[in-house]
Amino acid sequence: QVQLVESGGGLVQAGGSLRLSCAASGRTFRNYAMGWFRQAPGKERKFVAAISGSGGSTSYADSVKGRFTISGDNAKNTVYLQMNSLKPEDKAVYYCAADPSPGIATMNWGSWGQGTQVTVSS
Repeated sequence: QVQLVESGGGLVQAGGSLRLSCAASGRTFRNYAMGWFRQAPGKERKFVAAISGSGGSTSYADSVKGRFTISGDNAKNTVYLQMNSLKPEDKAVYYCAADPSPGIATMNWGSWGQGTQVTVSS
């Protein structure tokens, strides 16, 4: 398994930006797809974005397309989620996930981080 540690969450006003980071250790980073999910209070955890191990392929939930960007740095074993034009409905705990062959928009990922809180004020 891969160990994942998220950081970068916080409080931001609507329209603002945040960048989340997820540091991975334990396996060869480039062999793993990496993903971001989020869970709002009282709701199910949902897919946000994913990137292939090579970085050549990305996927996004419709709700964040054009506002969020996922990227990876294999040298640092870190994946990022740049979040722009944040909305109050983006408020959630954001989780990083890793898997060598995940079901991209499903919960079928082998490793998860502990989550980081993102709060967007209106």
